[in-house]
Amino acid sequence: MSWIRYPEYKNSSVEWLGKIPAHWTFLSLKFAVQPKWGAIKPGPFGSQLLLSEMQSGNIKVYNQKNIIENDFHWGENYISDEKYQELRPFAIEPGDILVTTRGTIGRCAIAPDSLEPGILHPCLMRIQPDARKVLPKFLVVLIQDSFLVQVQLMLASNATTIDVIYSDTLKRMRLPLPPLPEQAAIVDFIERETGKIDALVEKKERLIELLQEKRSALITQTVTKGLDPNVPMKDSGMEWLGQIPAHWDMTFLDKVVDPLRKITYGIVQPGAPDPEGILMVRGQNYSRGWSNPEEIFRVSPEIEAPYKRARLQGGDIVMTIVGAGTGNVAIVPDWLEGANLTQTTARIAVFQRKGNNRYIAYLLQSVVGKVSVELTVKGAAQPGLNLGHIAKYRVILPPDGEQERIADFLAREVAKLDRLIDKIHESIDGMNEYRIALISAAVTGKIDVREKVAS
Repeated sequence: MSWIRYPEYKNSSVEWLGKIPAHWTFLSLKFAVQPKWGAIKPGPFGSQLLLSEMQSGNIKVYNQKNIIENDFHWGENYISDEKYQELRPFAIEPGDILVTTRGTIGRCAIAPDSLEPGILHPCLMRIQPDARKVLPKFLVVLIQDSFLVQVQLMLASNATTIDVIYSDTLKRMRLPLPPLPEQAAIVDFIERETGKIDALVEKKERLIELLQEKRSALITQTVTKGLDPNVPMKDSGMEWLGQIPAHWDMTFLDKVVDPLRKITYGIVQPGAPDPEGILMVRGQNYSRGWSNPEEIFRVSPEIEAPYKRARLQGGDIVMTIVGAGTGNVAIVPDWLEGANLTQTTARIAVFQRKGNNRYIAYLLQSVVGKVSVELTVKGAAQPGLNLGHIAKYRVILPPDGEQERIADFLAREVAKLDRLIDKIHESIDGMNEYRIALISAAVTGKIDVREKVAS
């Protein structure tokens, strides 16, 4: 699609922004909000609002989840009427723009007309735009969806990432502002074009889900039924599993583990990173293929020394046992020989005389492994796997040569699916990059979308 430029531009006097359309203004955010005290206001801090004061009452404390999910009905924290009167300067009104300021920063939402009475959480900031200068939706796009505010925040903090937004910094943010009718046209254009992109991304994400389901089904079928569809079968003894090849054995996971190395977890408190230290594997390092070595945390030799028992060898299996991705597994590559792992990750050292590590890894990725994980974590206060339970996971064990053939077959077929999934992920990444670039071009006047909207 071809885009046109404005007929005339002027210098913004900001190097990273360059030129803007000649008829646009360029001003600090503090001059685009309502001319009153508190038009840009962070939530209460310190002793102004204690956690214990947000446990009961009927006045809502709106927090980051309300903004990130754009759901103002959901509520978790409430204060009393008396506390609300004390904190009235932090009250939220319909039409206010709320911005997340800690952790996940820069996410925005506009308070709806149906808003219940409530106040800001300490992790939010309130912006009350001046309707004569800026439309709320346009300001949301500038803050949340374009690079403008993020770049300025990074420049102001001299950092590559930002963890906190301060009100004084936000007040000084410089914004390019077209006339109000043009702001409306730009918002309409962005909503229409990003809607198309988002719809395509949703379809591709659904395709990834289907391919992952196919991947899982292929692994499960192969590690529970084998490669020969005509082989005699027998009852597995587990109703949810059904039949398995008659010449296969059933055992427990700890029976195929090296008795000298066993199943274990790693370092409990890694401390500060040590650039010259020992690599320490976490679940995030293998959730979608292995990370590069420079992306893996390094721990000091002094902290690692008491955990030598958990050091890795090439071919070991690692499994996430706590938190997001619980049950994920991967095979340790040779370049991680001598690395350690965290307490959120278990090492399963398969004894090659009893089992093929690649076959066991596929088995743990199959429905057999997933059911074992679900049964282990069921009813737990938080997702987590107990090493003793892992040791007693049921393992279907074909003869050695058949394990090797199954692993070879799955390595080929799963790799095909993984390559296709990766290509779709790359396509989605490209679409999201285009989305950001399109929004940034529209709100900075690099493209003129007025006729596009009118047509």
